[in-house]
Amino acid sequence: MGKIIAIANQKGGVGKTTSAINLAASLAALEYKTLVVDADPQANTTSGLGFNPKEIENSVYECMVDGVEVRGAIVATDIKYLDLLPSHIDLVGAEVEMVSLEQREEKMRHALQPIKDDYEFIIVDCSPSLGLITINSLTAADSVIVPVQCEYYALEGLGKLLNTIKIIQTRLNPRLEIEGILLTMYDVRLRLSNQVVEEVTSHFQQMVFDTLIPRNIKLSESPSFGLPVIAHDAESKGAISYLNLAKEILVRNGKLQKQELE
Repeated sequence: MGKIIAIANQKGGVGKTTSAINLAASLAALEYKTLVVDADPQANTTSGLGFNPKEIENSVYECMVDGVEVRGAIVATDIKYLDLLPSHIDLVGAEVEMVSLEQREEKMRHALQPIKDDYEFIIVDCSPSLGLITINSLTAADSVIVPVQCEYYALEGLGKLLNTIKIIQTRLNPRLEIEGILLTMYDVRLRLSNQVVEEVTSHFQQMVFDTLIPRNIKLSESPSFGLPVIAHDAESKGAISYLNLAKEILVRNGKLQKQELE
């Protein structure tokens, strides 16, 4: 049975999509069969993996709203062990269409259920809001990764997100756990970056991943090539960081021994 991990933060620009693409690609590089679900109407994960969202016939939208069978919507990427359930702009309208549906918060869970056994990990890139699509993603998920950028307003809005997670745990998905808080856009030269790391770590302690995701040129430019950074430049700091994050998650989930990280 695959583990569904949502990557969520209602703030934009914190590295959600970058993390979804590159964590999924890193797990695939370690030979874990992985599906990445693009649950963001901006469809950046879809284009970041080399697909044109305008040419997508069946997306996560059709699976949730029209009941299209999810296996018919999944596409294989150029990376071995990595598949994509794409998105397109119609997902913007899904929240409005779903308001009147029964069990509207459960649509993604029902869509993903038939293929949960086909993958070891399913990574869901959430939209930068706490709307119905994100609630669907968190209701479908087993755990959530919260990316937080190492910048001045890092903790702003984090309380609201953690409160939403608590409500979902209480009302919709009692098995939802916080996989971890991921610090992104880290710049070792900046005192502010180090202060944020210190502040977040003292607040959340064991919940914070050891791996820090740095600001990195190769990480920024790889989406324009339609590639994860590991396929664009496997030696770059960004690629190594996401590979380390994947290994850390494997250790947390008992799929890898800590000494294998050395």
